[in-house]
Amino acid sequence: MSITLTTADWLTLLTHFLTLSLLAIGGAITTVPDMHRVLVDDHHWLLDNQFNASIALAQAAPGPNVLFVALLGWNVGLNAAGGAEAGVMAWASATFGMLLTMVGILLPSTTLTFVASRWGHQNRELRAVRAFKQGMAPIVVGLLLATGWVLTTNLGTSLQHWPLWLIAAFSALVVWRTRLHLLWLLGAGGLLGWFGVV
Repeated sequence: MSITLTTADWLTLLTHFLTLSLLAIGGAITTVPDMHRVLVDDHHWLLDNQFNASIALAQAAPGPNVLFVALLGWNVGLNAAGGAEAGVMAWASATFGMLLTMVGILLPSTTLTFVASRWGHQNRELRAVRAFKQGMAPIVVGLLLATGWVLTTNLGTSLQHWPLWLIAAFSALVVWRTRLHLLWLLGAGGLLGWFGVV
């Protein structure tokens, strides 16, 4: 995939991730639906399969959950350079895209978290602080459900994709009712994809 990004487009990418950073309650993964809307649906900077692969790869890799944002930026940069075949320019553009998205997603939330956690710790006995903490739980759950919906429906909602829906429902049930580590589910999903089941 080859796209052309202007300076204004790069700035849009940065400001979008700066904004999402402040909405990432429960982690950056909760903002996936809006990332998909902007990167895939609105601007067409990524294809659906690039978007899904970035998230799947980063979630399967050890390390912080936010790594998928770096892969999204990397893929946008690669596409802006004309693909991996563009040589050194592709690497430079991909690195630039990765840096923009990571700075965008990390800087505001890190700053806000630092300031708010110091204030919250100093005022932890206030009723408003306790109410805020309790009120955030349903928001996080809703954002995670929206993320699961976007990732599941990317491949289709027709009855032809029933194995995908069955696996998604089974995985949700396993996560909810057992203490099985998520890496086992990711590995099983990878094997099912490798064998062409989904």
